[in-house]
Amino acid sequence: MINPNGQALYSLLHWSVSAIALMVTAYIMPGIQVGSFFSALITAAVIGLANILIWPVLMFLTLPLNIITLGLFTFVVNGAVLKICAAILPNFKIKNWGSAIFGSILLSIVSAGLHYLII
Repeated sequence: MINPNGQALYSLLHWSVSAIALMVTAYIMPGIQVGSFFSALITAAVIGLANILIWPVLMFLTLPLNIITLGLFTFVVNGAVLKICAAILPNFKIKNWGSAIFGSILLSIVSAGLHYLII
């Protein structure tokens, strides 16, 4: 039997680690700014929702470009999702497309590493 309290704690830990990964990425990447840890928590939730709702639509619309570039255009789509989130949220800023694309790659690496170490 699954303990519902354990699942809730796991979800909170996962969300917190994602916010920490966002803060680390903003510290390393000069073109990305996050206001505070609370802002990072909100931003991590919005990025998660955008990855569920917006990312599949963008991937479908850019499928021909993805095929032509052998999947490399996925990095641009990930950067676009981050730019959309930065446009929505007041305490999350991305200066340019280069920072968005390389920031999405760095965020993926940092998030995977932290999730591996902590969770």
